[in-house]
Amino acid sequence: MSYTRTRLESVPAPSTYRPAPGTIPDSPGVYRFRDARARVIYVGKAKSLRSRLSSYFADPAGLHPRTYQMVTSASSVDWVVVGTEVEALQLEYTWIKEYDPRFNVRYRDDKSYPSLAVTLYEEYPRLQVMRGPKKKGVRYFGPYSHAWAIRETLDLLLRVFPARTCSAGVFKRAGQIGRPCLLGYIGKCSAPCVGRVSAEEHREIVDDFCDFMAGKTDTMIRRLEREMRQASAELEFERAARLRDDLGALRRALEKQAVVFGDGTDADVVAFAEDELEAAVQVFHVRGGRVRGQRGWVVEKVTDVTTGELVEQFCLQVYGGESGEAIPREVLVPALPTDAAALTDLLSEVRGARVSLRVPQRGDKRALMETVQRNAEQAFTQHKLKRASDLTARSRALAEIQEALGLDEAPLRIECYDISHVSGTDVVGSMVVFEDGVARKSEYRRFAVRGDDGIDDTASLAEVLRRRFVRYLDARAETGDLEQSTAEVRPGIDPTTGRPRKFTYPPNLVVVDGGAPQVAAAARVLAELGIDDVALCGLAKRLEEVWIPGDDFPLVLPRSSEGLYLLQRVRDEAHRFAITYHRQKRSKRMTTSALDGIPGLGEARRKALLRHFGSVRKLKAATAEEIAEVPGFGRRTAEAVVAALGGEAGGAPQATSGDVDTVEEGTQVR
Repeated sequence: MSYTRTRLESVPAPSTYRPAPGTIPDSPGVYRFRDARARVIYVGKAKSLRSRLSSYFADPAGLHPRTYQMVTSASSVDWVVVGTEVEALQLEYTWIKEYDPRFNVRYRDDKSYPSLAVTLYEEYPRLQVMRGPKKKGVRYFGPYSHAWAIRETLDLLLRVFPARTCSAGVFKRAGQIGRPCLLGYIGKCSAPCVGRVSAEEHREIVDDFCDFMAGKTDTMIRRLEREMRQASAELEFERAARLRDDLGALRRALEKQAVVFGDGTDADVVAFAEDELEAAVQVFHVRGGRVRGQRGWVVEKVTDVTTGELVEQFCLQVYGGESGEAIPREVLVPALPTDAAALTDLLSEVRGARVSLRVPQRGDKRALMETVQRNAEQAFTQHKLKRASDLTARSRALAEIQEALGLDEAPLRIECYDISHVSGTDVVGSMVVFEDGVARKSEYRRFAVRGDDGIDDTASLAEVLRRRFVRYLDARAETGDLEQSTAEVRPGIDPTTGRPRKFTYPPNLVVVDGGAPQVAAAARVLAELGIDDVALCGLAKRLEEVWIPGDDFPLVLPRSSEGLYLLQRVRDEAHRFAITYHRQKRSKRMTTSALDGIPGLGEARRKALLRHFGSVRKLKAATAEEIAEVPGFGRRTAEAVVAALGGEAGGAPQATSGDVDTVEEGTQVR
């Protein structure tokens, strides 16, 4: 209880940064709340800035719990006046996307939903499961809740539409050896890789598949029925039986996509289940009158928002970042926002065609809305049961770490560092971030250690920490005194690119993978840089001991401790991330090491050879004439390659095609 009392006494009063009376304009605009480090924590819009902002500085006892937490976490507020409600919507969406405020409603979860994608830009289009941002030249169907649902649908339809599903590497190798993969032998691929069908014939198959997925199912079924009867009349019973089986596969696929509208409606149906703190949203994607996919989120409410305001935030965040094609003709919602006309105009502008935003009143659309509402209520109930245990465990873990390390406050942001190498080669470091006890993968960083420290883990760890915190100090110096910053200061945002800077925000706790030597090395780096407001500890693997700087003996937490479990998860994640990066570097080095030093063979030519032959092993078996066929190679260079590879017998083992890693190195993983 003493901890709770101390925290309440240290809470800043909103009155300390309340704007002076009469300075807030009575105009529409968008406002930002910032914390003590000038980090934007909430973005909102209002028809009257004076009325809306005044409500935040009212009696704290009457504020919504999350609103109270937000205003007491903030230390300043600023605003921008706009001319119209559409401008306010656009600026609010832009700021939410730019700053990612922690207190705003976030319509996103920890995963991307898969879609069935058709790569129409390729000569031989491919059907595949695809996640992430939309790409030009790709047609999408979905999204689906699970990738297995897409694969199950594809498995049924490939016997009717035997289009290519293999990767570029498999497709190229099949063409080189003149033998298709298993799907080509069992009739689920038309095998364009070996010339069984031409590019035009394969594209016709893909076009038929797209038409079927787009809702032209009746036409396809009638055509197959007509061909089946014709084959039977011509006594081609085997072909008729095959067409009969194709019809059965199509009908089974259609059973998985129930018809909800007979008029081929394209719509998204949105429903909410909510309480005063959270809301669950469910969306059914209806295309061509059929339910093609479903998505769901659970979001936190920072203010006592209405259902209409939730709808507005949903449309801004879900459709604001999508291409125009992703917005359907109709968006059916349980309630309209107060500025529904402005929101409709904005969505229509993004889509490039008219969008209807309305509440269904009767008929099939109202019945489907009730179904989506039941799904939202069920998802909300499941979330509450799960969330209760998760929140309790995470809060207890952070409280235990705070008590064990003697911290002034719970470590809401934890960074963990690890070093990975093999006998001092390909030394790399990793940094993983946990916020509120949950991994924040967008903040992960990886380091290629540049020092010549061999197998000295402590020196490598010191280099990684020094690079991370020097960048933090540089970013802090650029923004000046953050506590005295004005509305124009944008810490964490690169003024040239408008994107968040790397390594901008400091952690509450740094965890290193190791014992006393590693902790001592990390402590020296922090002391050299003058950083004294970041806690430090190490977690040794052998007995899971917690080491604190300056202590002669480790701290042993109980095996049942939630705090120890959280530290283990953070440490294991840093180890996994470091190992992954190390393997990428090692594979890349092993792949090209046999070709290093060959006269006339630069990086571009090495890559061209590996692309053409697939691996060093196959390259060693090639003749000079075969190598000379690669674009950019002459007879002399080809002979030099053969001579160099032929003289390596008994040398170091070379990487096979399984060692080829085409992942590009970077400093950030999402």
